[in-house]
Amino acid sequence: MDRHLNIIAFNIPWPANYGGIIDVYYKMKALHECGVKIILHCFEYERAHASELEAICEKVYYYKRHTGLRANMTLLPYNVYSRKHPELIANLLKNDYPILFEGLHCCYYIQDPRLRNRKKIYREANIEHDYYFHLARAEKHPIRKSFFLIEAWRFRRYQKILRHADLMIAVSTTDADYLRHQFPDKQVEFMPCFHTNDQITVKPGSSDFILYHGKLSVAENTQAALFLIQHVFSKLNCRCIIAGMDPPASLSKAAAPYPNIHIEANPPEERMSRLIHDAQIHILITFQATGLKLKLLNSLFAGRHTVVNRLMISGSGLDQLCHIADTPDEMIRICRELMQTDLTPEQVEQRRKFLYPTYSNQYQGKRLKTFIYGNK
Repeated sequence: MDRHLNIIAFNIPWPANYGGIIDVYYKMKALHECGVKIILHCFEYERAHASELEAICEKVYYYKRHTGLRANMTLLPYNVYSRKHPELIANLLKNDYPILFEGLHCCYYIQDPRLRNRKKIYREANIEHDYYFHLARAEKHPIRKSFFLIEAWRFRRYQKILRHADLMIAVSTTDADYLRHQFPDKQVEFMPCFHTNDQITVKPGSSDFILYHGKLSVAENTQAALFLIQHVFSKLNCRCIIAGMDPPASLSKAAAPYPNIHIEANPPEERMSRLIHDAQIHILITFQATGLKLKLLNSLFAGRHTVVNRLMISGSGLDQLCHIADTPDEMIRICRELMQTDLTPEQVEQRRKFLYPTYSNQYQGKRLKTFIYGNK
């Protein structure tokens, strides 16, 4: 029997090169490999139409976002209101297949009475009001800070819309527990982030540099990188590389006095892969406990030693594979030790046994298919 699924994505999920978009793309790919026929509905936002999506989708629809000041004059979150489109609801009504809403940003039509009898699945990527509140705390520009605070307030009010979902899929056990508390009558399941790795590709041995990577235009990642420069990397005598998309000038300025700290802006995919595989240590810190743990999964599938603070692994189930440090002194001490410590083939094998099958895309794709359609 054919299984069809509508997926509403907050952006065009190709190229799959940042955060939530990676989760969307590789989830679609895993479902496609399970035989699910995907009808993709995606909003255009600073990205071109992608013919690559046609290889895993039956049909791809594109919708313009309504951005700007007028879209902000609403009690609904701007990121939700700007993603309403009459053609989207018209296309959803052309079939009676289940609908997967990729994040709260895509949920404008989840309460539409015309979809009352449809199976609706919510993929949680963040507890959005917490996420925007933390963005506001990390932001220095007064207008952007105000926007993030208002958006946090709007998302807190809006989240009750999720009572219209039949199934919620959370990216961490922490977020799953929160959703179960808020919606005790709903089915909530933990499903880790889908990611780029089909297998463990860790290189045993050692190298001579530490890596922090992420989308550096995101205020929280900028905050983490600045913290590492000021309190950790500047105290070490090994090479420290910060790599990612669109770093602000503040990062280069902060790193400039330290010859051991290098900022790599917008490295090509091949270069980023090489950095991830070759680094001796991946250091990953966050200042909020919710949301995707994608960087963590990439580091564990492809990198050597991983140093994290407790908030980074909260709800991930990956504690035993990481070295945990919460203060700069702890991070400095552990990094100095690990720079002198080879990763052995035995440790790589232990990691493989822990990560498979639970954290593999294939396993989670089959789980998701079962949640949506049952075992038939």
